[in-house]
Amino acid sequence: QVHLVESGGGLVQAGGSLRLSCAASGRTFGSYAMGWFRQAPGKEREGVSCISTTDGTTYNANIVKGRFTIFRDNAKNTVYLQMNNLKPEDTAVYYCARRLGACSISAPSFGSWGQGTQVTVSS
Repeated sequence: QVHLVESGGGLVQAGGSLRLSCAASGRTFGSYAMGWFRQAPGKEREGVSCISTTDGTTYNANIVKGRFTIFRDNAKNTVYLQMNNLKPEDTAVYYCARRLGACSISAPSFGSWGQGTQVTVSS
């Protein structure tokens, strides 16, 4: 059973930056595409970013393009989400997840999830 553990969330002012980390257990980290999702109170979970397995292809949702960057370090079994120019509407619990196959930000296609880390952006 894989375990995904997110960290790096917190409280930041609008315009600030945070870097989230997601550490995975196991020896097959490099075989999975990794995604970041978020869920704000009263809203559905939405896809933010995804990174593929070997060639590092990334996909970012329009709402975060130009502000968020996803990258991974397979040697450390860790995927990161660098978030810049944060806005109050970015406030949410952020989750990482993994899936086999191509990159996607469709939540149902991801099989393993972390417990989430809270990001709060004040105006």
